[in-house]
Amino acid sequence: MLRPVLSFLTTLLIAGSALAAVTVGEPAPAFSGTDVLSGEPISNESLKGKTVVLEWNNPDCPFVKKFYSVGAMQALQAKAARNGVVWVGINSSAAGKEGYLKDAAQAKAALAERQSNTRHYLLDHDGRIGHAYAAKTTPHMFIIDPQGILVYQGAIDNKPSADTADIATATNYVTEALNALKHGKPIKTATTQPYGCFIKY
Repeated sequence: MLRPVLSFLTTLLIAGSALAAVTVGEPAPAFSGTDVLSGEPISNESLKGKTVVLEWNNPDCPFVKKFYSVGAMQALQAKAARNGVVWVGINSSAAGKEGYLKDAAQAKAALAERQSNTRHYLLDHDGRIGHAYAAKTTPHMFIIDPQGILVYQGAIDNKPSADTADIATATNYVTEALNALKHGKPIKTATTQPYGCFIKY
């Protein structure tokens, strides 16, 4: 019994080391893809000059459902958009894995069902973008400032649970970081430990 457990833990450690962490304060890794909503190509280069939020998303993950089921993520997306922030959802689930969306039509249907307010949505089937950002969980959040610098990466908030009741009393790190950027202040908490479902690369 002990040997399989040790083997599993070793696999997790190897997987974790393969996803070397990106560093806040440095240029954000390059990404590009086709937005399923518009059919147009987007990249961090094309979005330069804007504050950008990247949200790793798996519609089947209980931790993602926590925020979408009560409209919390949609409200955060809408507020960000009103402040000129570009929100990009990214799905890195591989074919046959939990949360996999095979094409733009399936992705659009999933977003419509959840009444998502994300501006763009990318299907990252080969995990290229996810690995570039060392994205580990859904949700895993990243914020890029108008100069293309990564200024936040980690959890959406400080309550690592799938319980919707925790949202109201949580400190939302994304909200705090976006407010700081808006008012030209330093981001108090710029790196946190992400929580949620492991991304199914």
